[in-house]
Amino acid sequence: MQSRGFTLIELLVAVFISAVIFAIGYGALQQALGNRGAVQENQDRLHALVNTMRIVSQDFGQLAPRATRSLVGDGADPALLADGRTDALVTFTRMGWANPAGIQRPALQRVRYALDHGTLYREHWRVLDPVLGAQPVRRKLIDHVKGVRFRFMENGRSWTEQWPGLVTGGDMRQPLLRRRPIAVEVTLELEDFGTVTRLIEVPG
Repeated sequence: MQSRGFTLIELLVAVFISAVIFAIGYGALQQALGNRGAVQENQDRLHALVNTMRIVSQDFGQLAPRATRSLVGDGADPALLADGRTDALVTFTRMGWANPAGIQRPALQRVRYALDHGTLYREHWRVLDPVLGAQPVRRKLIDHVKGVRFRFMENGRSWTEQWPGLVTGGDMRQPLLRRRPIAVEVTLELEDFGTVTRLIEVPG
């Protein structure tokens, strides 16, 4: 019996069906890859937020009552400074600076948080009492930040956004320089997650 081959129309139909199946499969693959990329981006973003709040909590949880020499050397800066008059959001001294290399330096660290063009940065100096012109080490924490607010709880359970307050007399300067709040409230306003707030207790 003589075998019969495919006609031209049958071949065209088979090619057309294959092309349709390929197009559907390619579209599904592209969608899956796009979804995977979006999921990974959201995971990275969430990790950045969690890591930022962890670092902030660790810093304020180790807040130390240690004033530092002012950058220009004409006095002292408080252990915690938030006055809204500089680009820095808050500057403070913290304990527990890890030293695995055994370098000769104190376990105290001077830290500053700054918001620059929608990105929150953590900065620290290599020495506890830096001088004018000393550049801090800057670390990016999270971007797409619309706003950051720090509030500090007074002994009377009231909140303030400025710390340590006004110096009213020479005899009060030292206590104010070493003064710490009971708690710190950190609020981040993000473009994607909205408002995120963390309350951190400051050990006495």
